[in-house]
Amino acid sequence: MGLPIVRIVVLISLSVRTIISYATAPYQGKGSGETSLFSQMIGHIANNTLLLADRYYCTWAILALILQQGGHMLVQNHAHRKPDFTLGQRLGPKDHLITWKKSKRKPDWLSQKDYDALPDEITIREFVVAGKVYVTTLLDAKRYHRKELFPLYCGRWQVELDLRSIKTHMKMDMLRCKSPELVQKEIAVHLLAYNLVRACIARAATLKGKIPRQLSFMTAVQLLNQGISPLILSAGNLVEHIVNGLLDAIASIPIGQQKRQPQSRAIKRRPKPYLLLTIPRNKACKLITTH
Repeated sequence: MGLPIVRIVVLISLSVRTIISYATAPYQGKGSGETSLFSQMIGHIANNTLLLADRYYCTWAILALILQQGGHMLVQNHAHRKPDFTLGQRLGPKDHLITWKKSKRKPDWLSQKDYDALPDEITIREFVVAGKVYVTTLLDAKRYHRKELFPLYCGRWQVELDLRSIKTHMKMDMLRCKSPELVQKEIAVHLLAYNLVRACIARAATLKGKIPRQLSFMTAVQLLNQGISPLILSAGNLVEHIVNGLLDAIASIPIGQQKRQPQSRAIKRRPKPYLLLTIPRNKACKLITTH
């Protein structure tokens, strides 16, 4: 028996990098899949919001739910789906509108009532850029040119860096609580702290006319940690002065550019020759005392 693993699916703002919503579940078992968790967050997608997702979310049900919510979606085509650009309404070379019909088989993560409320078919757009097929609900090819949508989708990789900041910089890769209820609270506190730091970065960027993604998250964390003590001991106009100084400092340090050459993803430090702990520690301690 190894350590318990929790699955977390998050909805992140691409511009401000804050967490809009999240859902958790055990790593395995019924209702623990990514699509099942994502379905719990669809209600947090605002009207006319564009959702960027990986190819795993390129399904009829998810696209139909996003359209029903009043949002839009841009996603890379699923590897198992082979588009035929000779069908549908041609918009350009390897760019067309096509109708996807509702499947008779309901997804396990969607209730029958919600599935019946979806339309029998939806119209989506498929196009090719750099040899890859993309699917979107933005149907106007003149207003949303595929060469403009492609770099926008490439920006989705920034979300992976945000997840790294949450797991590494916020030290959330290893949770310490022992009960499921306290683990949920621990996750909520970590994500709340992350959003508060991002809010400070967004405010600093707004005051200095910069883009939040241009400012360093780790630098902001270090500056805020240094500024906590002076803020606690201050009052009146001095508090405003310290806050403005912190915002100026956050806005003045952009994300650093990597100067060293790419490094191999390998561990130099050798592991200790100990066995892995596969049972709860208190049981392991009792086994030592009984032998």
